[in-house]
Amino acid sequence: MFPPRFSRFCGFFLAGLLATAATAAPVAATVENATTATACAEEDNVSLVLRGEGIRRMRIEALQPAYLDSIGNDVTAPDFSGCNFDGGAHPTDPAHKFKPRRVVLLDDAQWRIVGMTLPSFWRPQQVPVRVGARTDRGFHMLQIFRKEEGKALEALVLYPADGYWRIKPLPQARFGDGVYGSSFLLGPVEQGSRPVVDIASIRIVPKPLAIHLRFVGGGSAVAKVSEISRERTALDVTLSKPTASARPFAVLRSMYVAPDNADVSELRWQESPEAAEQVLPLPDVKTLNATQVRFGRSLPSRHNTSAPDIAFSDFDGKVPR
Repeated sequence: MFPPRFSRFCGFFLAGLLATAATAAPVAATVENATTATACAEEDNVSLVLRGEGIRRMRIEALQPAYLDSIGNDVTAPDFSGCNFDGGAHPTDPAHKFKPRRVVLLDDAQWRIVGMTLPSFWRPQQVPVRVGARTDRGFHMLQIFRKEEGKALEALVLYPADGYWRIKPLPQARFGDGVYGSSFLLGPVEQGSRPVVDIASIRIVPKPLAIHLRFVGGGSAVAKVSEISRERTALDVTLSKPTASARPFAVLRSMYVAPDNADVSELRWQESPEAAEQVLPLPDVKTLNATQVRFGRSLPSRHNTSAPDIAFSDFDGKVPR
């Protein structure tokens, strides 16, 4: 029979071990497939909704498709053959009018950041933007270019008025400037006629490059641009407060008509870091749990052929001190 003091010590020791194990357990996100059918290759009919409890950090990457080295022709022209519009605004969108402008907000040896205001946009929001010491507002696009041998190559676009992001690696030389494919939302997602994230303000710190977002409904996020290369563009994201499973923290938006006519046609994921990778065609996906997930293509597409896969990984509930 152990003395009471020793028994209490064992109890505290065991509780500490269990708490440590629980803390060390990998954090997973739930991915829900809310895709609808379409015949239009220019319509975002794919919605892959990410939820999770207690997530504070993640990595988001644009990765070259696995088949990139096998293709010689990059099909980038729009295809409106199955659509009920011909390249103008979507017929269901409102059209708010603006004075067009283009403003270079930063241009140094490494980065060029440009703000664009379009003649019309589907939302009226005019979000204040600060880049370094410069403040402006009303941009529909913020473009980030990485300088390489004096040439500015676009790798990231953020749409302040609706919260959409598009990222891509630097292109292979034979593909010119390359193309974007899927887009994503990051932050507290609101579901209207289409999902959006309402951003209250944006601040971009050039060195090291990081994008600070403050959300209308409260909370904030920092997306550190940790790599822009020929292999990937990577964002390391930190949220100011943990996610709650009742509300999406991200949505992957894309297009799927057929396996060979899609910006995303399959999902690859692991349920834990030790688990085997699983893969399913997009139409077969319902709901899955993943510590990392890649939204991409194995079959070359006749739409945006060189467009990157988008991956979410490194979900974590802790923020380093």
